[in-house]
Amino acid sequence: MENRENVRGIAARVAVWSARHRALAILGWIAFVAAATVLSGVLGSRAATDSEQGHGDSGRAQRIVEEAGFPERPAGEMVLIQNRAGTDRAAATAEVTRTLKTLSDVTDVQPAIQSPDGRSSLIAFSITGDPETAKDRVGPALDAVAKVQAGHPDLFVAEAGDASGDKLIGDELDAGLARLSMLSIPVTLGILLVAFGAAVAALLPVGLAVTAVIAAIGLMAGFSRLAPTVDATSHVMLLVGLAVGVDYCLFYIRRERDERRAGADPHRALVIAAQTSGRSIWVSGLTVIVAMAGMFLTRDTTFVSFGLGTILVVTTAVLGSLTVLPALLSLLGDRVDALKIPGLYRRRGDGRFWNGLLKVVLAKPLISAVVAVAALGALAAPALDLKTKGESIDDVAPSAPIVQAYKAVGEAFPSKTTPALVVVQASSVRDERFQQALTSFRDTAKASGKLVEPIDVEINPAGTVAIVSVGLVGKGADSATLDALDTLRGRIVPDTFGRLPGATALVSGETASNVDFNKRLDDSLPWVFAFVLGLAFVLLLVSFRSVVVAITGVVLNLLSVAAAYGMLVYVFQYGHFEKQLDFVSSHGITNWMPLFLFVILFGLSMDYHVFVLSRIREGHDRGLPTRDAVREGVGRTAGVITSAAVVMVAVFALFATLPLNSTKELGVGLAAAVLLDATIVRAVLLPAVMALLGNANWWLPSWLRWLPEIAHDVPPAVEPVAAPRPLTPIG
Repeated sequence: MENRENVRGIAARVAVWSARHRALAILGWIAFVAAATVLSGVLGSRAATDSEQGHGDSGRAQRIVEEAGFPERPAGEMVLIQNRAGTDRAAATAEVTRTLKTLSDVTDVQPAIQSPDGRSSLIAFSITGDPETAKDRVGPALDAVAKVQAGHPDLFVAEAGDASGDKLIGDELDAGLARLSMLSIPVTLGILLVAFGAAVAALLPVGLAVTAVIAAIGLMAGFSRLAPTVDATSHVMLLVGLAVGVDYCLFYIRRERDERRAGADPHRALVIAAQTSGRSIWVSGLTVIVAMAGMFLTRDTTFVSFGLGTILVVTTAVLGSLTVLPALLSLLGDRVDALKIPGLYRRRGDGRFWNGLLKVVLAKPLISAVVAVAALGALAAPALDLKTKGESIDDVAPSAPIVQAYKAVGEAFPSKTTPALVVVQASSVRDERFQQALTSFRDTAKASGKLVEPIDVEINPAGTVAIVSVGLVGKGADSATLDALDTLRGRIVPDTFGRLPGATALVSGETASNVDFNKRLDDSLPWVFAFVLGLAFVLLLVSFRSVVVAITGVVLNLLSVAAAYGMLVYVFQYGHFEKQLDFVSSHGITNWMPLFLFVILFGLSMDYHVFVLSRIREGHDRGLPTRDAVREGVGRTAGVITSAAVVMVAVFALFATLPLNSTKELGVGLAAAVLLDATIVRAVLLPAVMALLGNANWWLPSWLRWLPEIAHDVPPAVEPVAAPRPLTPIG
């Protein structure tokens, strides 16, 4: 390819280089993906430990326990035998005990204990072997308990515990994720086939997005040495990588095709696409990366892992879009439209519906803006009542026998499901002073009325660390439980174990961990919001040299995020659409969801915003009045944004089919926000606001004139083009 014109901008220069060195660019990308995959296989990912995921006193307690050398605990299980219609539990209890002792994978079957109300008996036992794989060996025990239940229909007989819970959640989640992986790519490909009407053009974005995700997951293995990963990171990377990778390619390919159809030769069409859509890609990618980096400020292992993973996958998607995609487009030429689909292939895809709506919006911008803001405000209103909660057994399908058993055990034996764990570290926890402190703790706990027995003690082999477990009244996350935890931490532990000379006494457990996690989120939330909003404003200011455009972009994105919050509260907190989405409301939103959604949504919504604004600025720089530039920019991008939004909504909506409430919240929140952003915000509110502001959109104070000039206009053609021509037919 000859360089017959001067190109400006990083994206355009990289595109021209890639087109000149097609083989090197394509083979280099393949080698990069392969090397990253090999790196992952050689190094493996370093997973975060429980202590690394902890915060506050509970996190310190977990670190003490991990370093104390406790023997590995086998997975604990429980069988509850409870009076419902029947009254005699003795026969069923004896049968459960006898049967469990005959199973090869069952050990340490304990004598049955009776609940304080006399209605329930509980048999505790363990599954042999590695607790991480115990779910694979718990099946015979579950089958045996189910057989006892069938023989005693007047009683409630069910099993719950670590292994059975992992089996329920793990099997359902694994099946859901496998289904998601199998469906997400075909669904995306199907939407792109409709959008492009040609198989080759549709395959390019999917292929690049998938390889970008594979490469990023491979790189994550190396980066996990700096920030350990959590299980969900790869799924988040797939979610984000597929969305942005397809979007970036979609923007690039659509612009290149449109320019060729308008009469540009292949070189000029590629340069225009690179200098416009390519520039939008790297600006958008940089904005997304900045938003994701906000998760680092939480100093939470899960959020840091999510942030690092999404930054890697967005970076690889941008890299592929700016390097290998131009090389492929240059190689294919008009063959990018090969294998046309009859009835779907169209010369242009500007979107007649959206152009008709845009005509109405620009005719009545004030009314349109008021209606759009009112609609978003109505959707966002429930967010004022947003309440958060920790993840628990309530987030799993309530009809499952294991879930029912777990809840029943929690009501009958509170100390057996989510006990508080008091971790005491001292020079010795076997001496007389510790025993006196333990006796005082038992007496004080019993007298408090907020802690329940039994109180169990486990000591490490060195005799320096003791774990004292005690039940909390309440249901695990209600006000009674939180009040009991405050009493335990604030009065009982300091007055008993806290008086041991040189001792450290800290409270851990599920409830304490959730409280400490919530405090960490509350402390970091203002910093994350300020970081993301501030840097997004700066990036938009530098990219478009306009204070007004930067402020408008931030405000519009906040409106779409607020509307998504409101819809989450309406659905999951208030309990609407429970049957359709197959969940039961726990009257709160998962505690990590608001911050995570804010970061993800703010970053992803910038894709559309930067793309549309770039096209509007392009018209403005050509001398068009603002309203005409808005008409052209929004009208020309309506079709591609619709296609991109449909892809995102479809992929995100698949997450709502997973079994956990948190994954349903994630899918519904992301899908709803993208849908609102691509319709009400980009198609109505943005053009209405910009039409009302007119030339004020481009206001930049004199003291900011030093900002660099970034070209948005299309490079002039060296020689005139005779007339528009159709693409060369293939086949």
